[in-house]
Amino acid sequence: MHSNQKTVIKVIGLEKSFHLKKVFDNIQFDIKNGERIGLVGYNGTGKTTLANILFGKITPDKGIIEKSSELTIGYLSQSIDYEISDFHQSLSGSTTKELFQHASELGLQKVYDWEEDRLNHLSGGEKLKLALSTVWASKPDFLILDEPTNHLDFHGIEWLVTELEKFQGPVLIISHDRHFLDETVHRIFEIDHGKLHFYNGNYSDYRVEKQHRAENQRHQYSAQQRQIEMVESQMEQLKSWSEKAHRDSTKKGSGPSKRQNGIKEYHRAKAKKTDNQVKSKMKRLQNELAKNKIDKPLDEVQVRFQFDTQGKRGKRIVEAKRLNKTYEDRTLFHSSNFYINHGERMGLLGENGCGKTTLIKMILDQETYTDGNLWKSDSINVAYLSQDVDDLPDDKSVMEALGFTDREDVLKARTLLANLGLQDAFITKPIRTLSLGERTRVKLVDMLMKEYDVLILDEPTNHLDLPSREQLEKTLAAFKGTIITVSHDYYFLNKLCDRLLVFENRQIKRVEMTPEEYFNKKIKKEDNQEEALLIIENKIAVILGELSIVDQKDPKYLVLDEEFKELLKQKRNLNN
Repeated sequence: MHSNQKTVIKVIGLEKSFHLKKVFDNIQFDIKNGERIGLVGYNGTGKTTLANILFGKITPDKGIIEKSSELTIGYLSQSIDYEISDFHQSLSGSTTKELFQHASELGLQKVYDWEEDRLNHLSGGEKLKLALSTVWASKPDFLILDEPTNHLDFHGIEWLVTELEKFQGPVLIISHDRHFLDETVHRIFEIDHGKLHFYNGNYSDYRVEKQHRAENQRHQYSAQQRQIEMVESQMEQLKSWSEKAHRDSTKKGSGPSKRQNGIKEYHRAKAKKTDNQVKSKMKRLQNELAKNKIDKPLDEVQVRFQFDTQGKRGKRIVEAKRLNKTYEDRTLFHSSNFYINHGERMGLLGENGCGKTTLIKMILDQETYTDGNLWKSDSINVAYLSQDVDDLPDDKSVMEALGFTDREDVLKARTLLANLGLQDAFITKPIRTLSLGERTRVKLVDMLMKEYDVLILDEPTNHLDLPSREQLEKTLAAFKGTIITVSHDYYFLNKLCDRLLVFENRQIKRVEMTPEEYFNKKIKKEDNQEEALLIIENKIAVILGELSIVDQKDPKYLVLDEEFKELLKQKRNLNN
């Protein structure tokens, strides 16, 4: 697509190992101006490491990275990496004006007025939006975005898609958000077992092509296995002939010794010839196999979750009446009425900072409400997966952190971890060596091992690779209890939720729709609203024209005036 464009970065013979494990094995690629590349692969395959090498934060063991010394790289790392001090620095830098402008386009109002306390209480989404604004304000030539949509609300994702369309330079995106990748990239780099594989097209194209390549490889592999069997049986045959020829050449026969020696000589020469044939045949086969060796296709790791949910089933499990939550300087929501029934799959929708995580904490009794009432059933057993997965004990191993000692539990936990792609080698490692995706899975296993009837998931797919996301969707579909989830993964939300709690205009409302129905209706409503406004504006213009030429004493004037007031009222209602 961009073949005629200038190469911005060229990578040759890149190698990198950690703890004796080879992450990259002699990989090469180049990135041209204007390219949009999605970098995908399982958790722990080295996506973030590659980003850090390109940025210059990590040095490779071997290899050359060619890039101009003038090239400025805007690097958005995972939101969990950002400290408050990073924001202090960028909020007092030379590009603050642009930073504030981007922040307000992303929905963060009056960042320049934010005090220390406000900066210390940033939600995951607010951190990400500030970081994005900082990256954009630095006017980079090349963008590297590591999980840019993890905490972004739909408004933020739309902003990002639009800004990326305007951006001239190349962009490398590490993401597990299928919808976002389909919207933005034209090429996929996949890291797999230390190698890089290249695909043209977006994420959906890549899945189809990957399937196609795997089937081809399976077909070629089995054809080669048949060929190997055939040649091996030929070699067996040659070997047995060769052994027979050797036996014949040493046989003692009867008759004159001169004749016997002649026969021996004949058989010896035949044996030698057969030996040479066998050797050259074997050499030919070995060469051919070494040259065209087709590896056995690796089966994609199957991730499986399983849930047991027994126990009492109450109808209503959460109910809010006139619920209100206010901090010193701002109201999150007020006068909100809604309920959640057992077995429902409820998605929480709203912009960053509107109070979704706060509501979850209120349901979990970790946060109080200011006014109104929030009733919860006593009989429910709730599990909570939070956005932050850095609260596991750093120095303990996975098994120690999970705390299972009973033999059956240990076995079950190991099976679950393996199904999630965490093999035995991980179980003994200290948690600090695990990636965020790996830690998320450890926490999921902890939830799956205990019997819960309500799952509260705050951005559960953050840090999870694509196969794990797809498996989590299947597993949660089989879960019999209630699910309350906050997610900005459009696919995940649509697959999972059949109802919504929508946070809008500082109120929480229950909506009996799937996310897709809700978004489509919203788009329609906005279109209709614009149309209706245009009609009203036109009518107002006509009436104002008439009023200017009608005498105030004329009875028609009063009628027109009434009509004018009515139209203004309609316009106000539409704008609210």
